[in-house]
Amino acid sequence: MYLYGASGHCKVIVDIIASTPELTIKGILDDNPKFDMLFDIPVFNTKMFETFSDKQLIITVGDNRIRKKIVENSPAIYKIAVHSKAIVSNYATIGIGTVIMAGAILNPDATIGQHCIINTGALVEHDCQIDNFVHVSPNAALAGGVAVGEGTHIGIGSVVIQGIKIGKWVTIGAGAIIINNIPDYAVVVGNPGRIIKYNEEHE
Repeated sequence: MYLYGASGHCKVIVDIIASTPELTIKGILDDNPKFDMLFDIPVFNTKMFETFSDKQLIITVGDNRIRKKIVENSPAIYKIAVHSKAIVSNYATIGIGTVIMAGAILNPDATIGQHCIINTGALVEHDCQIDNFVHVSPNAALAGGVAVGEGTHIGIGSVVIQGIKIGKWVTIGAGAIIINNIPDYAVVVGNPGRIIKYNEEHE
């Protein structure tokens, strides 16, 4: 397979794939490569390829919006990467393009959308519904039955109590404690979480 995006986030995905012997990386693609190799993997300029439609690919860009834009413009055979040290219930569902990092836990009936990042040590409890292009940061915890809309970023170490609904393209700040539903595009910080502004898409 190929990875798209020669970033720090890419390094973590390389480590995930190294933990799963059935997967191998042929190369890393980047629009503006700053180096020829990442670890021992060659880095190629994306301009070398007319199409990715016949390639197995994972987008290794941490920014949710950029990841969505790449997917919209780059049809490919998108794959899933799950670290061998992650704990994933047999009753959880993971969408294409999603990556699950070391120490993450997905419990039964958790549903993860496409091209999501479930980062190191994150907890997604039973019956959570995570939409596409969401990033659940390291050590964030979502209690049972939480719903998270498209493109939302759940900050490092944040906690969301059971049954909460978080809208699309929301930003939850680091360490925030979410005890109320959150509308689309809100930026939320603190304990308890409070809305301090809205992302620019808010109408």
